[in-house]
Amino acid sequence: MAVYLPKEKMEEIFAEYGGSAKNTGSTEGQIALFTYRIKELSEHLKMHRKDHSSRKALLHLVGRRKRKLDYLKRKDLEGYRALIVKLGIRK
Repeated sequence: MAVYLPKEKMEEIFAEYGGSAKNTGSTEGQIALFTYRIKELSEHLKMHRKDHSSRKALLHLVGRRKRKLDYLKRKDLEGYRALIVKLGIRK
């Protein structure tokens, strides 16, 4: 987990998407967390274009989120559709 993410923000994300603040293993909560981190890194990279290590981390997060979304799509199609609408993910 990245250092820049406050514990309160992480608990807020998991409470909203994962069911409870302590349910950090839920697929929906993890996807929401990845989405939050992707947005933060994207904003960082708009200012710091030559930060290649952050760009690599961003691509890594996008890949992990894609795999989680594929898993959720296989297991719970209605939950998948609701989550991508709620998060505003194009797919």
